[in-house]
Amino acid sequence: KQLKQAFGEEHHIHLYTSIPFKLEWVEKLATAGLDELRFHLLDGTTKQYEEVIHAANDAGINVGIELPCEPDKEDSLFALLEQLDQLPVQFLNLNELEITTGNQENMDVRGFNLSGGLSAAAEGSFELGIRLKEAAKDKSFHLKFCTASYKDAGQLRARFRRRAEATLRPYEILSEDDTILFGAIPTEASDARDDMMELQETLQISTSWLRYDAIARRIEMPLSVAEELAEVLSVPVQMVEVHPTHERLEVSIVHLNGSSVS
Repeated sequence: KQLKQAFGEEHHIHLYTSIPFKLEWVEKLATAGLDELRFHLLDGTTKQYEEVIHAANDAGINVGIELPCEPDKEDSLFALLEQLDQLPVQFLNLNELEITTGNQENMDVRGFNLSGGLSAAAEGSFELGIRLKEAAKDKSFHLKFCTASYKDAGQLRARFRRRAEATLRPYEILSEDDTILFGAIPTEASDARDDMMELQETLQISTSWLRYDAIARRIEMPLSVAEELAEVLSVPVQMVEVHPTHERLEVSIVHLNGSSVS
């Protein structure tokens, strides 16, 4: 509550936990203003978390899963994709496994080697992450794969931030991770002009706050506007996260109103 009071209602707050806590806490967290729950699954399955996931979703809290991409757990990770597809989960964050001073002994026992290059990534983790991302492309949730090189590249992130600050479109904002966030509504090109005119007239917003991306086939807008629309529209409304590079590599898509593109 204090964070929302200090930074405003638009300040995004997420809680990271491995505990499948009591259901009575869900409503308390929602009332306090929690926007998002990220679970680290202790046993790699959703079994002991399903009740709290459903309860959090019913309370209006976005739910996601965050795990390391461990090469020796390939079968369980692919099985997890099927489990998550049956639950109201918005995203799965997979982090490329890193070998550090703290976990090196355990990594040696499990037979992991460094993948090479400048990062501390474990061999096989990146390749598995790419295959999992491909397998999840038609699932009901979005899979985000975060590479070790991206997490470790402080200088790269600083350069990204400078570039992003210089090139932000009027409807975009920077995230805490120095990525770019905006709202979007998937729209076919044939409907884009009429839909944008209707949005502009209904919301009384500047034309600079709306843009149609013909390649991604979506109307882009401020995230705050998308969050309001998500409460009243039955069509999919999304939060899009991209890297501040020329290619604007898409990092993640979160469905704000539970609808997804068929």
